[in-house]
Amino acid sequence: MSRILSALRRHPVTERQRALTHRVAALLLDYPDERLTALLPVLRTAVDELPEPMRGQLGGVLDHVERTPTRSLAEHYVKTFDLRRRSCLHLTYYAYGDTRERGTALLGFTHAYRLSGFDPDTEELPDHLCVVLEFAATVDPGAGARLLVQHRAGLELLHLALQDDGSPYTGAVSAVSATLPPLTGRLRDAVARLAAEGPPDEEVGLEPFAPTDHTKARP
Repeated sequence: MSRILSALRRHPVTERQRALTHRVAALLLDYPDERLTALLPVLRTAVDELPEPMRGQLGGVLDHVERTPTRSLAEHYVKTFDLRRRSCLHLTYYAYGDTRERGTALLGFTHAYRLSGFDPDTEELPDHLCVVLEFAATVDPGAGARLLVQHRAGLELLHLALQDDGSPYTGAVSAVSATLPPLTGRLRDAVARLAAEGPPDEEVGLEPFAPTDHTKARP
């Protein structure tokens, strides 16, 4: 934990800029609805405070949201994140698939949240990127950073999938990565290995968690 915090302090991003980046990215990567539309002016002001590359990366996503009709935006979001497992927002899925090991990894998120008194108001699994980013931005930056770094390979695989698809959401994940320590050769190898092998396909229950149904479209 101390190594992670030390690396973050050496990174040329202030704690406020990191928190703003995580909060804006969490909102932009969540399902688009009227709440997001109402927040767009506030998000634009927040993004304008950020240095590059985060300002440009998040600004590009904001541009996409602002110019896209709400219904089209929602349909595109579902197609990108709910119907394609290769770009799902659950960080543990990339390494563990729907296996018993994933259940153990999910408990790590829940434990971190409970220690900090964080009770997510959502039906998403605790490893959902928006939940982790909200936690890091508003509750416990240190513990949130630890979760993001521990599951950095999943974050980078999500980034690669969005990049390959030419998704406008790529910038939001790029901005989050820019707030974390630089990638090491060892981590790059782990990402390449996971990308080549894919997640395990052992289908099991994730008690006490209910697995997300990626094939069910949102209302």
